[in-house]
Amino acid sequence: MEICPVTRVDGEKVELVYSSYTGETELQSIMTLIDSTLSEPYSIFTYRYFINTWPSLCILTRSRPIGSTEQGELIGVIICKADVHAKSKVKRGYLAMLVVNKLYRKLKIGTKLAVMAIQEMGNLNCKEAVLETEITNKGALRLYERLGFIRQKRLPKYYLNGNDAFRLKLWIPEKEETTVLIESTTATEVEVEGV
Repeated sequence: MEICPVTRVDGEKVELVYSSYTGETELQSIMTLIDSTLSEPYSIFTYRYFINTWPSLCILTRSRPIGSTEQGELIGVIICKADVHAKSKVKRGYLAMLVVNKLYRKLKIGTKLAVMAIQEMGNLNCKEAVLETEITNKGALRLYERLGFIRQKRLPKYYLNGNDAFRLKLWIPEKEETTVLIESTTATEVEVEGV
């Protein structure tokens, strides 16, 4: 668990608590946050597949008053997986969902969640990470490209809304190099749809 004090966009001072998924009691709040933000609908089975198989790759951010011991409100989440790619036989991570509540954007929460997930993928011996994002989501593209992701492929009509996607790929640095990735994410957070 990691705790960071911040000032929200509306001026309120709070602390953010970053932690891994701990159990089924957190599932409904995760689903509510993601479903209210992302364009794609996901079933409870999709959530359970990712979260129960790779709980260390489901990282939550909660907001609470400074100095409080309460759990706080869920305001950010990243859900990922790590497995061996069928064709390349390389172990790789997949960033499936990343969401930050609109009141908490521009505080580098999306960047921190992505970096924490990539770090954990490295701990799980993943050599690369991939994700898809809508080509119209310029903020998400900037966030991921700032982290070192490259555009690997355009996927026509990938989303249910008919939009195309870019598949983005990152080669995960060796464990000792991961610190450089974290330190290089000091650029200002951009507002990202869903992130």
